[in-house]
Amino acid sequence: MTAALEIRGLRKAFGGLPATNNVSLAVNAGERRLIIGPNGAGKTTLFNLITGDLKRDAGTIHLFGQEVQRLQPHQRAQRGLARTYQIITLFAQDTLEHNLALSLLGMTKLRWSMFASLDGHRHVYDEARAVLARVGLEHLAARPVSAVSYGEKRRVEIAMALAQKPRVLLLDEPLAGLSREERAAVSRLIAGISRDTTVVMIEHDMDTALELAETVTLLNFGKVIVDGLRDEVINDQRTRMVYLGE
Repeated sequence: MTAALEIRGLRKAFGGLPATNNVSLAVNAGERRLIIGPNGAGKTTLFNLITGDLKRDAGTIHLFGQEVQRLQPHQRAQRGLARTYQIITLFAQDTLEHNLALSLLGMTKLRWSMFASLDGHRHVYDEARAVLARVGLEHLAARPVSAVSYGEKRRVEIAMALAQKPRVLLLDEPLAGLSREERAAVSRLIAGISRDTTVVMIEHDMDTALELAETVTLLNFGKVIVDGLRDEVINDQRTRMVYLGE
């Protein structure tokens, strides 16, 4: 079976300090993979290399068997890769539906028409509202992003990624900074994502994240320390060494 995402010997250093050190892993189609590790382990750097936001020093990245490491981020997105970020990147003064519309336009030729009117493309807003309905926010479609809660902003970001109909979705700490109720809402949203989409998630809220994951990769100092089924990784002595120093 061809992996949805396969990484071989991926390396990235900053000023001689390795941030990603010979990382290799494979994620099967439909899988729910959790990436864990202490601060500075190289988790977000790994995501940035997968999406092309950072240039690798060495190694290969395959999406469904096709090499993508030489492609630009938008080209990788067109091949089915989408992501969210640790820091919310929404346009705060625009409405929720307009933020979704911009995400949808990014996957079409209209993205090159910066000054074109969208009046003749109302279907884009119809689709934006449909995606907002998927994440339970259709009733807030006309509200500015600045007027909704932090948890709702997180759901909008996930909606923007889902609007691109990704085959592989990278979620970078989607539960960070959320209240208990907000975490529950976002967790339900992630759990409800179709198996047509492979999900790889970075998260520090281990109790919640482990409920969503089937497999786990532990990174430390840019290296893969343990990789495998969820319970095997959590019970591995090397995991306790990284987190507890035992």
